Amino acid sequence: MVFGIGAFAQSTLRILGENGANVFGYLTRKYGHFAPRQEARCYDHAEHPNPLPLLRKHKVDIVLPMSIDWAEKPWARQLIDSGVAVFCPTAEALKIEKERDLARALCGEFGIPFPKAYWARNLVDAERILKRDPRPYVIKNPICGPFSPIHTIVCETAGDTRAWLPRLDYKDGVFLQEYLGRAEAGHIAVVSAGEIHSLVTNQEYKRAFDGNQGVVAGAPLGGLVEEDTADKYGLAKTLLRPLLSWFRRVNFHGPIQVTAIRHEKRWHVVEYNVRIGVTSGAMILRMLENPVEVIGRTARNEPLEKIRFKKAIPFGASVTLAGYGYPYTQLSGPEFPVSIEGVFDCDVWWNEARRAGDKLYATGHRIADVVAFGSSVDRAVRKSYENIRRIHCLASYYRTDIGASLWPPGNA
Repeated sequence: MVFGIGAFAQSTLRILGENGANVFGYLTRKYGHFAPRQEARCYDHAEHPNPLPLLRKHKVDIVLPMSIDWAEKPWARQLIDSGVAVFCPTAEALKIEKERDLARALCGEFGIPFPKAYWARNLVDAERILKRDPRPYVIKNPICGPFSPIHTIVCETAGDTRAWLPRLDYKDGVFLQEYLGRAEAGHIAVVSAGEIHSLVTNQEYKRAFDGNQGVVAGAPLGGLVEEDTADKYGLAKTLLRPLLSWFRRVNFHGPIQVTAIRHEKRWHVVEYNVRIGVTSGAMILRMLENPVEVIGRTARNEPLEKIRFKKAIPFGASVTLAGYGYPYTQLSGPEFPVSIEGVFDCDVWWNEARRAGDKLYATGHRIADVVAFGSSVDRAVRKSYENIRRIHCLASYYRTDIGASLWPPGNA
C-alpha cells in the first residue's frame, strides 16, 4: 500500500503493479487523488483516518510512505507493531531527516564535512548569531516535515539572511546552515541488513525558473538520475559510508538520500532524507530490473543481493509542468482545461488534475511530471521535452534548461 498522492503515488503504484505486486493506495492529503486512482483501489484518509483496518483487510505486507509525516500519526505505533514492513526507517533512525541538528552532530562525530550551523530559539538569538558570525545562511525549520512553519530559504549574502530573520515563524526555533554555493548533487541508496547499497546519483532543479533563478520551490521543477551502484562521484564513500556503524546501531533499514554541496574541492552534507524522492523515485523504480524485490527486502531488513538495473537506460530525466501561480501557492486560479497533442512515448505522471468525461482539467499548482530515459543524459532530457511540449494548459510553464547546468555533479 502506497501512502501518498499525485505523481509519486501514481508512478509507484503503476510500476510496482506492472512488476507483479498487488497494490493499493492510501491518499494522505485532500488533493492529488485523480492520478493514483487510475492505477489501483485507493482510500481517502478523510474517510479512513486509521489505515490499519485497510492493511488487515487487504493483507498488505509492505507500506511505502511518500512523506515522513506518517510517523507523527496516532496510529504510527500500531503500524510498526503490526508486522507490516515499512519502506522507511523508524524510531531513532528516522531522526536523521526529521531533526536537523542530529544530522549535524552525526557528521561531527564521524568526520563528515558539514556547513557551519546554529540553532536559535527566537529572533533575538538568531540576530545575535548573525552579528557574531555574519555570513549567508540557508534558513530551515529545525524539525523537518511537510507542515513545518519554515520552509527552506536560501540566502546568498548576510544581508539576505538579516532581511529574512524578522519574518520567520519561530515556533520550533530556526536552523541556520552556512550557504556554500550552488554546486549541489545528491546520492540515493538503500540500507538493509546492516549494509549500504548505492542506487543512483541525482540532481534536483529546485529553483523555479530557467538559469536556476527565482525562489526555491516547494518541490523540484525537474531532476536527473544516473545509475551509480559503483559510486563514481564518491558521494556515498564520503557522506554515507562513514555512518555505517550508526546505521547498524539504530537498526536503520530503508532508503537514504544525501544532498551535498561541492565546496573547496570537498563534498559537504546539506541534509539527509529517508525517501527515494518525489521526482527521483519514479525514475529509480522504472530503471530497476527488480523494484518489488528491492523494496520488499529493504522494508523487511533482509540481505540484498546485487541490485539489477536495466542496462539500456542508465539515465533518467524528469520535467515538471507547473500551473497557474506556482511556486507562489497563495495565488490560485480556476480549473484550466488541459489538452494533449499527439501520443506520449514516455511516462507522464499527473499531480493536481482531474478528468470529467473526456476532458482533463488542472486543479492546482503542479500539473504533471514528464519522465523519460535513455543511454545518455542528453537523450533522456530530449525525450522529456519532446513529450512535455504535447501538453497545453493556460498559464502553465516548465523549465527549459534541465540538464544544462548542475551536471555532472559538482558543477554549478
